[in-house]
Amino acid sequence: MSGLLERKLLFVTGKGGVGKSSVAASLALLGSQRGKKTLACELDSKGNLAEFLEAGSISFKPRKIQPRLYASSVDSEESLKEYLAVNLRLPVMSRIGPLARLFDFAAVAAPGVKEILTVGKPVYEVHEGNYDLVVVDATATGHVLSQLAAPRVINELVHVGLVRQQTTWMLEVLSDEAQTGVVIVTTPEEMPVNETIELAPRVEADSGVHLAGVVVNRVLPELFGRGEQEVFESLEQPARTAAVSEAAGGDVAPIFAAARLAVTLRRTRAEHLERLRSSVAPSVPILYLPYLFARAHGLRSTHQMAAALGDELGY
Repeated sequence: MSGLLERKLLFVTGKGGVGKSSVAASLALLGSQRGKKTLACELDSKGNLAEFLEAGSISFKPRKIQPRLYASSVDSEESLKEYLAVNLRLPVMSRIGPLARLFDFAAVAAPGVKEILTVGKPVYEVHEGNYDLVVVDATATGHVLSQLAAPRVINELVHVGLVRQQTTWMLEVLSDEAQTGVVIVTTPEEMPVNETIELAPRVEADSGVHLAGVVVNRVLPELFGRGEQEVFESLEQPARTAAVSEAAGGDVAPIFAAARLAVTLRRTRAEHLERLRSSVAPSVPILYLPYLFARAHGLRSTHQMAAALGDELGY
């Protein structure tokens, strides 16, 4: 499990609402804390990565926001501008006009063109050795496989020329298990677990990218040990609840009800966790992050999650 951050490129995906962006931010922060020059980037400006890192607004050009930690937001038009400047030596223009319209036409005519520019940016940063670690806040599970598979699709369509050469080295980076991996984020609930179980075997089969791990977010702690559970259940009897309320000088029934709810939720979610572990290949590490009871999620929460990830990874 400690090998997760030894990779150079991690794509973090998951069903909407499971905390994908917060986990991506935490992985990036942990990488920087471990001495790696790290880039955290989101694809197509659809995440809220900047919020979890309290980075303000982020743009296509990476900006340093913490020691050894940089952040950026990747979109296909800016990627196209950089591609034209780097590979065709065309000057960078504020608007690319006819080329943009041509690109839009090509993107419709040849599936994978737009995706390859978006995914290509973080892959390019790894290929050029600009960072020790690049953590990508990728698209949700419904779209990530098509993005990751785009270089292979284009490589099979185009057999000669510059595009062929570039998709070839992209595939070398993406298919190298030592360099690149996908991290699926889920929560211990029925729908996210079902989607994770369905996605896990398809990651490598459909995209050629190795599944590096699964992160289960918002895991509730075990409230009582076995002996404590017996005491709690005895106190739930009406006469004893009334006696405790009298001794405490206030009604404790709502507290007992909240504790009962927490116990029930924990046990129900434990069933989903067991099903997840039994359905995902034993070679895939599963990391567990605690439920953070916080009003807002900013850098402080990201530090807490990074610390929990570090504990899970054995750092």
